[in-house]
Amino acid sequence: MMSVGTDRSGGHGVGGGLLVAGTTSDAGKSVLVAGLCRWLARRGVRVAPFKAQNMSNNSVVTPDGGEIGRAQAFQAAACGLEPSVRFNPVLLKPGGDRSSQVVVLGRAVGEVSALSYRERKAELFDTVLDTLRSLRRDHDVVVCEGAGSPAEINLRATDIANMGLARAADLPVLVVGDIDRGGIFAHLFGTLALLDPADQALVAGFVVNKFRGDPALLEPGLRQLTALTGRPVHGVLPWREELWLDAEDSLSYAADGVVGRPAPPVGDQWLRVAVVRLPRISNATDVEALACEPGVSVRFVTEPSRLADADLVVVPGSKATVADLAWLRSTGLADAIATHPGPVFGVCGGFQMLAARVEDDVESRAGAVPGLGLLDLDVRFAPDKTLRRPTGIAFGYAVGGYEIHHGQVVRNGEDGLLTLADGTPEGAVRDRVAGTHWHGLLENDDFRRAFLRWAAARAGRDGFVPAADVDFAGRRAAQFDLLGDLVAEHLDTDAVLRLLEEGPPPGLPVIPPAGAPTVA
Repeated sequence: MMSVGTDRSGGHGVGGGLLVAGTTSDAGKSVLVAGLCRWLARRGVRVAPFKAQNMSNNSVVTPDGGEIGRAQAFQAAACGLEPSVRFNPVLLKPGGDRSSQVVVLGRAVGEVSALSYRERKAELFDTVLDTLRSLRRDHDVVVCEGAGSPAEINLRATDIANMGLARAADLPVLVVGDIDRGGIFAHLFGTLALLDPADQALVAGFVVNKFRGDPALLEPGLRQLTALTGRPVHGVLPWREELWLDAEDSLSYAADGVVGRPAPPVGDQWLRVAVVRLPRISNATDVEALACEPGVSVRFVTEPSRLADADLVVVPGSKATVADLAWLRSTGLADAIATHPGPVFGVCGGFQMLAARVEDDVESRAGAVPGLGLLDLDVRFAPDKTLRRPTGIAFGYAVGGYEIHHGQVVRNGEDGLLTLADGTPEGAVRDRVAGTHWHGLLENDDFRRAFLRWAAARAGRDGFVPAADVDFAGRRAAQFDLLGDLVAEHLDTDAVLRLLEEGPPPGLPVIPPAGAPTVA
């Protein structure tokens, strides 16, 4: 058996590769890739993640000022790497039901509709393949994540993220399915059967995700699936409640759903946080740091009555500030936020909504519209997107974060929430209302504790006491290690290594119908 890092043709200098595809969105592709990356990194393998095309409004800024999907930054951290634009060369950021901003190698290059994007895929595929080749030259292994399902037969002709990528880069494929949703055997079998024979030849096996039951009851189904497809189930990953940080997309944030697993309070009162689930919510993961705190109950809400008993209201980021501001008004949430007696905190697009005036001739092209008027400031959208990772001081503590926005504060009559390293104020705070363009600010432990004290005081929750020892970065690192442990304990890792070194086994059977017939 060749060592990982040698290509299958016998040459050297090209790292091994694997594609993790999923039966559906949110099937477990992102966490399985992160787990494989952590497991390989702990073995001393130079491993990197890759997602050719991601569609998500959860993104981060790389050290060189580019923008990639948050899941790929999470996976990079599992590898012990800083995020890089090479890990996600194409990012689509939906701004509406039929249009998305296209980010290529970290930079926004324009807006596309679903149909017009298909015409650009050929040129983007060249970028994807060049980027993957460069990663494989620099690493022993590249673990690739697919997008959605590989069996979207209406999109296969122009696919650059699933079987199109696997075929072009000669990658073995594992298909993962979420058993918690039900129908796992139909999902796995049907996904394989809808692929054409050349695609099926690369699908080497399956992984079952989020299993809660008795393994003895599952085993007969696994054996029958292997008999029907000629492909083994390489592992069954158990359900673990700890795995809720850094959700890949908004499907993971159910309306009116509690975030995380709230621990009992340190003091004698809870702090109840209502996060407005905007239709085009962006970087919803900002509030996960709050949900790690004992005694903090974080819930996503979509209608005004849910704010009635909230102590703190958070208006999160948005990919379409003006459109989501109109949605707040149409649902009655705008009035509920404006009249809420407790603290209100806005992040990025949510911060812009708190302004007196928003002028947007870039994204919505709506011109000047009134904001919620909770902060005395004006926002104007600029053609160029701000992408940076600043540092500063907030509530007396050193903080870091990242910015991704077109909107710029052009007038600010409030005190700054924080002060940048060069002395420039950022954000705004007035009495019970505060906001910032920074994502990731709440991940700074000392600031987060001070912020919670600020919010509790303004909410009249004198019995709430922030815990003194919550380490958010440590919590995330522990999740990486848990994912690595799950891979080591519940996957056939010898089989995974063989796939990385030798590719899919030859002679895998073709399962009918083996692709969709042409329909006139």
